[in-house]
Amino acid sequence: MNAITGIRIRAPRAEAGAADLSVWRSDVRWAGAVEERCGTDAQGAYLDLRLREDAAARWAPAGDTTALAETLDLSPDVRDADLEKEIFVALLLSPVHFEFPCAAELAAAVRVRRRIVRIARRTVLAFDTEQAERPECWSWSEATGFILKPGYALIPSLERTLWPDLSGRLFSFSCYRATEYVLLLALARELAASHPAALALLERQWRTQAILSSAFHDTFLREYGSLQAPLPPRWYVPGDRLWFRNPDAASAEVEGYEGSWVFYLGSGQFTNFWKPGQPYTLVSKCVELYHWRDGLRQDGPRRWMDESIVEARAAASLADPVATSRILARMMRLRDPGGVYAEGGCIDASREALRCLLPGTWDLGLRDLAAPV
Repeated sequence: MNAITGIRIRAPRAEAGAADLSVWRSDVRWAGAVEERCGTDAQGAYLDLRLREDAAARWAPAGDTTALAETLDLSPDVRDADLEKEIFVALLLSPVHFEFPCAAELAAAVRVRRRIVRIARRTVLAFDTEQAERPECWSWSEATGFILKPGYALIPSLERTLWPDLSGRLFSFSCYRATEYVLLLALARELAASHPAALALLERQWRTQAILSSAFHDTFLREYGSLQAPLPPRWYVPGDRLWFRNPDAASAEVEGYEGSWVFYLGSGQFTNFWKPGQPYTLVSKCVELYHWRDGLRQDGPRRWMDESIVEARAAASLADPVATSRILARMMRLRDPGGVYAEGGCIDASREALRCLLPGTWDLGLRDLAAPV
């Protein structure tokens, strides 16, 4: 297992966010298991927090956080406070330093992760890589992407787009674009509570130009872990955005089946935007991706995926422990580098999280990308 480094907080004496931190640290289930170390380096004072190695070995063996909520008797599905505690303890188990400029930014990071999970659980969409549909509050052009029409606000427009219980219908998305909308809504809701000026900037941006794909990543997200220093294959923090790669070269040529972008929801579950109430587990996600090779069909030059075959094969494999074990032995390997299809599996080396967002410490890239008034 990778060594645990946990959380580093700069300006540890700052009062903002201290109350949240105190609540999370003092929970009787792990209060005595949190190691604290103060220090000073070239950037100033810091406070390091991490879970003791013996507690980590019991609660997250080999860095596996997927059973953390059950092990610690948390109920994150029904209690926001428990979801925030699951997030906090998973961060204490981090094999890379999660550094925050102050305790308030740590508190905001936990809150926005909680928002991601809640928003993602409610989101239901129609999978489509060729068509994109949105409610009446959006207009589209090739140059701008989907932008807000005059008179519509960002937060309710995103909610209506993602949640069919509000709109009465499903809108078409690719999995990558779906994750962008969930992140954008979580960010907007947190900014509304903690940084309204940044929310105004964000909304102004989406009235003139949507930020998409690599620009979205560079503007709002930080990536941690790499193929050179991969994260443990079962270590996830609720609210993480991550990618499962399709390791089969032939079926990966079908648009939309190169891999699958999801959020980790906590409690061992990952998003399934296409089937309400049926989140993936790590096992079921790996098995589904494995059987994409069986669903590949070709009509002349056109390749497409027969989802009914994938679903049937996956169900059969999941009902057979021997078949499941064989598939996991391949799929739980670290993915190959881009462009390589060899012996790698579907597990990515990295995860993604939103950047700092509070006044005075935010590092969102909106300064450069926001359109002029």
